[in-house]
Amino acid sequence: MTRLVYKICPVPLWLEAERAGEFQGSEADLRDGFIHFSTADQVRETAAKHFAGQSDLVLVSVDISKLGDRLKWEPSRGGALFPHLYGTLDLIAVVRTEPLPLRADGTHDFPPLGD
Repeated sequence: MTRLVYKICPVPLWLEAERAGEFQGSEADLRDGFIHFSTADQVRETAAKHFAGQSDLVLVSVDISKLGDRLKWEPSRGGALFPHLYGTLDLIAVVRTEPLPLRADGTHDFPPLGD
């Protein structure tokens, strides 16, 4: 059973969330009406598709048990179920944030991921 979901976020946007005590979402999240997350199995593809070549990112690990019924699993890429949070992310649900550095080949160097 998945316990963690992941959010890739530009550092300045995440620092703003830390100051505010909550994450309201990225521009894409606000446009779509929910905060996009990925599972451990999905997050590398998310990085390649939506953040290719981007530096100054963090990987935010979130405990889904603290999100309640606002977290919905909905079909997205290829029909796979992706976690979507309807509402803001209270930072109490954040387990850790880690840098997501860019390798020389333009891909991201992920830390070890939990489930």
